[in-house]
Amino acid sequence: ETGSEDIDILPNGLAFISSGLKYPGVKSLAPDKPGEMFLMDLNEDNPRAVELRISRGFDLVSFNPHGISTYID
Repeated sequence: ETGSEDIDILPNGLAFISSGLKYPGVKSLAPDKPGEMFLMDLNEDNPRAVELRISRGFDLVSFNPHGISTYID
């Protein structure tokens, strides 16, 4: 809805998407909305982004994701 900032696609077709970057001097489409993380399974016939729940206790108000990367062990 407010645009994604970055995406990282795993070899198995799962895509993690960060959204909600607020950067000084850049117009934000939703300045009062905290950042979000989404998961999309690109193996599906009609993939759609699903919002990931973030653990309680995490400071969502100031969550401002910029970039994303994954580590596969």
